[in-house]
Amino acid sequence: MFAKPFRVKSNTVIKGSDRRKLKADISAAFPVLTADELFELVPNKEELNVVKVYAHKGDAVTLYVLNKTPLFFELDKHLYPTVYVLWRFPALLPAFTTWPPVLQKLTGGADLMLPGVVVPLTGLPHVNQGDCCAVKVSNNRAPVAVGTAALSSTEMQGSGMKGRGVCILHSYMDTLWAFGDKSGPPSLPDSVETEGDMNESECDPENEMQKEDGGVEVQCQEVIDQACTGVAELNLPDHIQQDDEKTTDGDQRSPQELMDALLFQCFLHALKTKVKKSELPLLTSTFLRNHMFACCPNGKQLDIKKSSYKKLSKFLQTMQQQHSLIRVKELTKGVESLVEVDWKNPELRSFCVSEEAICDAEPVQEGDVPYHPPEITTVYSVCPRVEPLFLDAQKRKGAVLQPAEVRSIITDYVKKNELVAENNKNYVMINPTLCDCLLEKYEYHDVESMKWDDLFGRTMSKMQECYQIVFPGQEPMIKKGHLDPIDISVSSRGSNKRVTLIKNLELYGFDPAVVSTALQHRVQASSVLQPLPGAKDRVLVQIQGNQIHQVGNLLLDHYKVPRKFIQGLEKAPKGGKKK
Repeated sequence: MFAKPFRVKSNTVIKGSDRRKLKADISAAFPVLTADELFELVPNKEELNVVKVYAHKGDAVTLYVLNKTPLFFELDKHLYPTVYVLWRFPALLPAFTTWPPVLQKLTGGADLMLPGVVVPLTGLPHVNQGDCCAVKVSNNRAPVAVGTAALSSTEMQGSGMKGRGVCILHSYMDTLWAFGDKSGPPSLPDSVETEGDMNESECDPENEMQKEDGGVEVQCQEVIDQACTGVAELNLPDHIQQDDEKTTDGDQRSPQELMDALLFQCFLHALKTKVKKSELPLLTSTFLRNHMFACCPNGKQLDIKKSSYKKLSKFLQTMQQQHSLIRVKELTKGVESLVEVDWKNPELRSFCVSEEAICDAEPVQEGDVPYHPPEITTVYSVCPRVEPLFLDAQKRKGAVLQPAEVRSIITDYVKKNELVAENNKNYVMINPTLCDCLLEKYEYHDVESMKWDDLFGRTMSKMQECYQIVFPGQEPMIKKGHLDPIDISVSSRGSNKRVTLIKNLELYGFDPAVVSTALQHRVQASSVLQPLPGAKDRVLVQIQGNQIHQVGNLLLDHYKVPRKFIQGLEKAPKGGKKK
C-alpha cells in the first residue's frame, strides 16, 4: 500500500476527546497492551497529529503521528500498527518468519507467499483469515512488515504451504516508514529454532555466487522468487499469456498474440500502480495515454491496432465483460470513462509488477510521460439545407467532411452542371439548387454569380461545424460545435486570497491530477481538484495565488499546446509575479 508515495490531504493536531477515543480504540484492537504501554503510545501532552492521506492507489488512510513518527494507520475502520510500534512491542501481533533477502521484495509492494514462510518447530502462529499479523526475518524478532492473513493457519497447513500467506500493507523502507524518523529495526535475537534452519549467510545470493557448488544458491533464489507474489499465480486467458516482460527465443506466439499479452500486462500494471480511486471517473483516453503507455517496458511499443482488439473500446469491453476488472460508462455522448475498478479481483491482486517494469514506470512527475498535443481540425457535417449539393457524392445528412472534401465535392458539382461562367472562370453561375441551398431570400433576384471562394465559404457556413480530435494511437473523435479552449481564470477566496482555476484540460487529453502535481512543484503552492459544475466527467484544478504566468509556461513551453487553444493568458500579472 505504501510502496509508492502517498498524497497528504490534511494534517491536524488531535483534540483531547479524540485522543481519549484513540486510546480506547487501540486498547480494543490490541488488548495485550497494558495501561502504561497505552500511555506511552498516546501520551496526554505530547504532540499527536491526525494525518489524512491518499495512498497511490487512491485508498483513504488515516495516520496517527506522535512527534513526527507514525504509530498507527487506519484503513476501512481497522487500526494497524507501524513497524515503529512493533519495534517497541515486538510481540504485539502474531508474526510469520521469512528469509532476509525477501524483505526487498516486500518493500517493493509484493505480498508474502507461503513457500517463503519459515515454519518454526512450534508451528505457525495462530491466525484467522483477515487477522492483522506481522512479518519478521529469521534470527531477529523485530518485525519488518505488517499485513493481513490471506488464510487461517489451518488452511495454510492444509494447502501444503502454497499460495498467498500475508497481504502486505506496510513494511520497513516504504514511504510510510520514510514519513517517520527513518530509523532501522533493532536487533532482537530470535531463539526459536526452525525446521531446516539455514543461517543468513546461507541464504545470501552474493555469498553463494562465490561458491563452486551452486545448489544452495539455486535453492535460495527459488525461495525468494516463491516468497512474493509471482507471475505463476496469475491465471490469464489462453490467448493472453504474460511473458514476464521478456520474450524467449523459443516463443512461438504470433505478433498479434504478443501485443495482446503486452496490452493486458500494461493494463493490469496501470490499474495496480497508477489509477487512484480519487481520480475516478477517468477518461479512457487519459487512462490509455497517461497510465497504460507509461507502464510499457523500455524497448517495447504499445499499439492497440496491432492487437486482436484493434480499438481501445473493444479491449476495455472485454476487460469488463470477461474479467470483471473494470466498469466503463459513457458519461457524455461519445465519450467513455473508467468509472469503477474491482481492486479485489483475483487477477489484479495476484499480478506482480517486475522490477524492470517498476524501473521503467516510476511515478511520473511533470513531463515524465511524453505529452503529444492532439491533432485538432475543423470539420463540417452535411445538414438538410445543403444536402442536395452532396447527393452526387453519396454524402447524406450527418456525413462529416474535411474542408478539402467539401471544396472537392462542390467543385465537381459545379463542373458537372456546367456552372462555371464563360466570360470569367473565377465566377460560378447560381442555379436554382445553389440558390435554395446558399442564398438568403433577399438575394434570390440579385445574386446571379459568385466567386469560388465565396461559394466554398457560403457552403461551409450553412453546414454544421464540428471538430475532429485525434489523440496518438486512438481513433478520431468527432464532436459538434466548437472545441472549448483550456480556460484559465483567477477568482477571489475569502478576503484577499486569490486562486487560479483551470478547466477543460480533459478535452485535450490531460490528466488534471498530473497537471495539478506539476504546478505544485513549480510554484510550491497547494493545489486541489474540484468537480466542474455541470460536467460529470470533468474536474477543475485550483491552485493558490495568481499563477496564470506559470500555467501558461507549463502549457505552452512544456506541453506545446498551441496558444489558440488556451484562454485567459492575458490575465497574468506583469513580469509573471504572483499577486
